Formats: sequence, structure tokens, C-alpha cells
Amino acid sequence: MLETIGLKKTFKRHVAVDDANLLLKKGESIGLLGPNGAGKSTLISMIETLIKPTEGDVTWNEKSIIKQPDLLRPVLGVVPQEIALYKELSAYENVKFFGKIYKLTGKELEERAEAVLKLVGLSDRQKDLVKTFSGGMQRRLNIAVALLHEPEVIIMDEPTVGIDPQSRNYILEMVRDLNREQGLTVLYTSHYMEEVERLCDRIYIMDNGKVIANGTKEELIAILSEEESIELVLEKPISTFKEALEMEPSILRVTQESNGLKLIVPKNNRKLTRIFQLAEQHDASITNVNIQIPSLEDVFLHLTGKKLRD
Repeated sequence: MLETIGLKKTFKRHVAVDDANLLLKKGESIGLLGPNGAGKSTLISMIETLIKPTEGDVTWNEKSIIKQPDLLRPVLGVVPQEIALYKELSAYENVKFFGKIYKLTGKELEERAEAVLKLVGLSDRQKDLVKTFSGGMQRRLNIAVALLHEPEVIIMDEPTVGIDPQSRNYILEMVRDLNREQGLTVLYTSHYMEEVERLCDRIYIMDNGKVIANGTKEELIAILSEEESIELVLEKPISTFKEALEMEPSILRVTQESNGLKLIVPKNNRKLTRIFQLAEQHDASITNVNIQIPSLEDVFLHLTGKKLRD
């Protein structure tokens, strides 16, 4: 349906996106993850036809939208990371303004405006100025604008940044319903792993401009299928203890957590005795130990060397 083929973008000597291949099938919800600077925004901008690639192509139903951007634009909805609304206008005035840009007029515009405002739960506030809205309400209105023209595919670039948990949950439920009940194709980026796990059928992970892994949540977690995660809760952080663990050959990764450390180790590797020996040597008091299979967050850290929110 929508595909990037060998997509590359360079800015002078900097390669922002390098040979990126990504496929969105009709009705799928696809997650795009990557640390800051991974190239996600540049990749999305090329898909949106806002910038042209240095090499490669983007196709919509097997036709190049680099050569013919108007093939995709009428059926594409975009929810940008930054709120794009006129705050001195009311919610309804914003919707009508953007509706006219989509070439909606008359009764059709009024019906679509009413429908999307109801969808995002803002019908009772439609006459209020956007500047009086909370961050979550503005995000919801931004989504309403993107859905006005009934797009076939929507790109959502971190649509829940900086909002309250109630609004965040409302948006996630709405996106899931649009995808699963109405068949809307979704490309979703986020700095919250749990959102992508909740919404997305498949996930692409980018780093340094490249797509370094893709698959379902289960397929990605299988990358660490031979490992397990050990969480150590410490009474207080001890830097020398962390350094000693990092020097252990059979401990694959040590990550600082808010209340202690997380280790990735091979399965069936009895490291607890050695871990407690090191803790005693460095006066580190371990108050709790939790052993579990690695999470998608662990896989992301393993592949990129960074946490998703870094």
C-alpha cells in the first residue's frame, strides 16, 4: 500500500536516512521507534512528500509519490508533533478552516466537522477558543483536523507528548478503534514503548538513519530469546558495584534504573551468587531481585544502546 524503497536523505555530509525500507499494508498499525537523531522525522517528512529523498522512492499503491505527490496527499492525514492550530479561533472555526483547505464545503463540511469533533470528545467545547483548552484537548483537536477528509492512512508523530493520563488514554483508545474497527492505516511514532505495544501490529526500529530491525512485538523480543533480565533494587546507588558488574564477561548489559540496576544475562547462567559476592565487596545493599524475560524496551536498548526516552 505505502512503501519506502532504499530511501536515503543526505544534508551536505550528514546522512539522515540511509537505505530505509518500510512497508505499510492496508489496515495495519505500524510503530516507528528510534532514539533522538535516529532519522525518524526525516523519514516521515519524505513519506509526507514534504522533502525529496536523495535516493530511493516512496510508492503509494505501487506508484511513485516522489514523482506524483498528489497521489498520496488527498488520502493522507498528518498529526504533527507540534500542535498546529489557531489558538485565537474556536475549535469549530479551526475545523472549518482546515476543512476548506481540504476543499470541503457546504453541508459536507458541516457534517464532517460535527463528526470529528464528536469523535474526539469536543462537541460540547466546539465554540470555545483553543487557547482555553488543556494540552490534551488541543492534541485531540489536532487529530480531529487530520481526520476531517476521511484519510486512508494517517501519520501520528508523538501525538501524546506532554498531556495528562486521561487524555492520553482517550487518544490511544480512539486510535485503536480507528485502526481496528474502521480499517484506518496508521504510522505511529512515540517515546512511550507501552503505546506502541498497545497499538501496533508491527514495529520498525531505526538508529543512525538505518532501519535496524522490524517485526511483531513477539518477533523482536525473540532477538533476546536466549537471555533473561535481572532487576536489582538497591538501597542506594554504588558506582563501583555497577562498574564491577560491567566487567563480568557473562553479563551482557548493565543499565542504571531509577531504583537500582537492570542486567541482561544468558539464560540458565547462575550469576546470582557472583552478583551478591560483588555487592558485598562494594558495600552495595540489594533489597530485591526480580528475574524475568526481556521486554521490548530491553531489545530496543540492546539494539541501539539507548533507552527510548533518552
